[in-house]
Amino acid sequence: MRRRFSHRRDKDVGELNITAFLNLMVILVPFLLITAVFTKLAILELNLPSASEQTEEEDKLRLEVIVRDTALIVGDGRRRVATIEQTDDSSFDYERLSEIMQAIKAENPDVTEASVLLEPDTEYDILVNVMDAVRITKQPDPDNPGKSVSTELFPEIALGDAP
Repeated sequence: MRRRFSHRRDKDVGELNITAFLNLMVILVPFLLITAVFTKLAILELNLPSASEQTEEEDKLRLEVIVRDTALIVGDGRRRVATIEQTDDSSFDYERLSEIMQAIKAENPDVTEASVLLEPDTEYDILVNVMDAVRITKQPDPDNPGKSVSTELFPEIALGDAP
């Protein structure tokens, strides 16, 4: 019996060959890095309304866009300027909203703030489209026919709950 156990101890222990594994890693790591999707995040800085804004000048324009389920209501803080009803396909006319914003900007070129007031169950796509229509507009470039240029309307947007 002693002979059998001693015979097993005499065998050489083989080395672990990791060359194939390292070759696989050398190929996989660059492949995974190249095929990884790197997303570009667009961050939009928003200003939340505060209580101190209520004590400012009363004659200054306070542009508000109220997003309801069936309509977009544009107001100046004291009165309703325009109402855009929902179309048959359950969307809003964002071009019309942009035209209204351009008209208000032409009357008040120094104002850069606007508030977008939302109902609780407003879809994210509607919010983004309304914010885009309030922030910027695309106009034809006079220097390059066929191309358009983005113009800022009201870049400082504050979000809030609709009354």
